[in-house]
Amino acid sequence: MNPYVLTILLSSLGLGTVVTFASSHWLLAWMGLEINTLAIIPLMAQHHHPRAVEATTKYFLIQATAAAMILFASTMNAWTTGEWNINSLPSPLAGMTLTIALALKVGMAPMHLWMPEVLQGLDLLTGLIMSTWQKLAPFALIIQATQATNPALLTSLGVISSLIGGWGGLNQTQLRKILAYSSIAHMGWMIIVLQYSPQLTMIALGLYIFMTSAAFLTLKALSSTKISTLTMTWSKSPALVSISLLTLLSLGGLPPLTGFMSKWLILQELAKQNIPITATIMALTALLSLFFYLRLCYAMTLTVSPSMVNLVPQWRTLPTQTSLPLTLAIVITTGFLPLTPAILMITA
Repeated sequence: MNPYVLTILLSSLGLGTVVTFASSHWLLAWMGLEINTLAIIPLMAQHHHPRAVEATTKYFLIQATAAAMILFASTMNAWTTGEWNINSLPSPLAGMTLTIALALKVGMAPMHLWMPEVLQGLDLLTGLIMSTWQKLAPFALIIQATQATNPALLTSLGVISSLIGGWGGLNQTQLRKILAYSSIAHMGWMIIVLQYSPQLTMIALGLYIFMTSAAFLTLKALSSTKISTLTMTWSKSPALVSISLLTLLSLGGLPPLTGFMSKWLILQELAKQNIPITATIMALTALLSLFFYLRLCYAMTLTVSPSMVNLVPQWRTLPTQTSLPLTLAIVITTGFLPLTPAILMITA
């Protein structure tokens, strides 16, 4: 892609998110979401492959439907109250419609069916943008509109997303689909604690972005998109594969890695709110997700492809892609658990 065009599209992505962050007016927030959607569509379709075009078309239709629902809900709310302020949502119907539309935008269950299919059709870098940056603007609106949202709806979305995200990834062999279901499960963890502690939702979202970035950038460095190709990565880059094992376990939420922080704090908050049954269900659904991360770890580090010789070929050229973003993401993904008290102080 032409670098000037790429610069314009990436700037528009940033602009759309910032506009949504800064807006207190529903129409302006909607405009930011639309700029975001229109900026990523050329990035998704840039490879002119039938699968990429199909994924782009599906993404556009889903995002257009969600945007129409947001506009409908905000218009209904303006009709009731006479104002377009985001913090003013006295109409229960408008609040529920809005939450469902934003859940559709970020791919939460049960409105998740588009996400694995769309992510499977994209290259890894565009998939990374869709899985991380594109979640920020809708989540900002979800957090602002929390007070007017039905708590039972948020709890249902959280439990179903966590359950389907764990269950859906069990039978997958394509890494991008596995990461899509991982994203759905993480969305469930963020949304379930939103009504009790929005700060924990923001911490979980931030950690999710770093962990998912580390996973996508690792797969990009290893040129892997299927579990079967993971078995041949050990001879390519033993150090990176060893570290990516920690990245996957962090995504699964195992201590003493960073991913444990958000799950630990969220379960603690749910227990503090005297809803131990919900906390238990969430902890059990985390085991489902952990199983498919362990599958990937097993394929990467404990199996050797039968077609592989046990030596590193000397003719392989030096890598040309920069490793700084990957290094930074891996450090945050694996070593931030001891900083939990500091992070809690900052966000309190």
